Amino acid sequence: MTPMDGERVDTARAPVADGIRFAFGTLTVLPVRLTRWDRGAARAGMLSAPAAGLVVGVAAAGAGALPLLAGAPALLAAVAAVAVPAVLTRALHLDGLADTADGLGSGKPAEDALRIMKRSDIGPFGVVTLVLVLLGQIAAVAGLYAQSAARGAVAVVVAGVTARLALTLACRTGVPPARPDGLGAAVAGAVPVRSAAVAAPLVLAACAAAGALLGPYGAVRHALAAVAGLVAAQLLLRHCVRRFGGVTGDVFGALAETAATVALVALTLGV
Repeated sequence: MTPMDGERVDTARAPVADGIRFAFGTLTVLPVRLTRWDRGAARAGMLSAPAAGLVVGVAAAGAGALPLLAGAPALLAAVAAVAVPAVLTRALHLDGLADTADGLGSGKPAEDALRIMKRSDIGPFGVVTLVLVLLGQIAAVAGLYAQSAARGAVAVVVAGVTARLALTLACRTGVPPARPDGLGAAVAGAVPVRSAAVAAPLVLAACAAAGALLGPYGAVRHALAAVAGLVAAQLLLRHCVRRFGGVTGDVFGALAETAATVALVALTLGV
C-alpha cells in the first residue's frame, strides 16, 4: 500500500513500532525493515524522527570521542563526528542540500528548478554550499571539542536531534509536496499541527536536559541553539515552498543540514 492509495490510509493510525521503523528505515541506513508505507506510518514515522536523530547523534559523538581518547587533536575528532551522520544517511541529506542549493540558485521557474534538482550531477551552487556547510560544521565541532570533550559530544547529539525535529515540523499539515511522488509526497502534510506543537517542546526540553549536564547555563544555551536551528530551517522551508510550490525529499535534506549547522554554530557563540 502506498500513501497515494486514497483517503482511507490517510487517516489510518500506525503503532509506535511502525513509526519507529518508518523513521529509521527512511532517515538512516540502519537495517530496519519497513512494515508499512502509508500515511499513518508516515505520520508516526516523522513524529519519531527525533529518535532517529538521537541515535545518529550519539553515534557521531562516540566517533568523535575515539580520536580524542587516542590523543588526536580536536579538529580530527570533529571530522570523525561530522562524517558519521553522512555515513548513517548515505549522505542523502547532504545530497539534498546540494540539489536544493542548485534549484534555488538557478533562478528558474519552479518546474525547471525541480528538474535541475532531480539531476544526478551537482552544480556550482551545490558544491559551494556543501563545502561551506561541512566546513562550518567541522569548525564549530572542533571549537567545542577544544573547550571540552563533553561539550563537543553534547553539541553533536543536540544537533542530530534538532535536525530531525526540523523534519517533523516541515511535515506538518498545510505544507504541500512539490511533486506527486517521492518521499516528499509521502510525508508532506502527514503530521497534524497539534502533534507537531506537542513534539517540539518535548524535544527542546530534552535538548535543555542534555545541556544541563554541563551546568545550569548549559540548559538554556542548548535549548536556544536548537531553537535557532529550527528557526533557520523554517525560514528555508518557507522560501522553498514559495519557489518550488512545496517540499521534496531534497528540501527535507536541506532543512536537516541547515538546522544542524545553525545549532552547532550557535553553541560556539558566547561563553
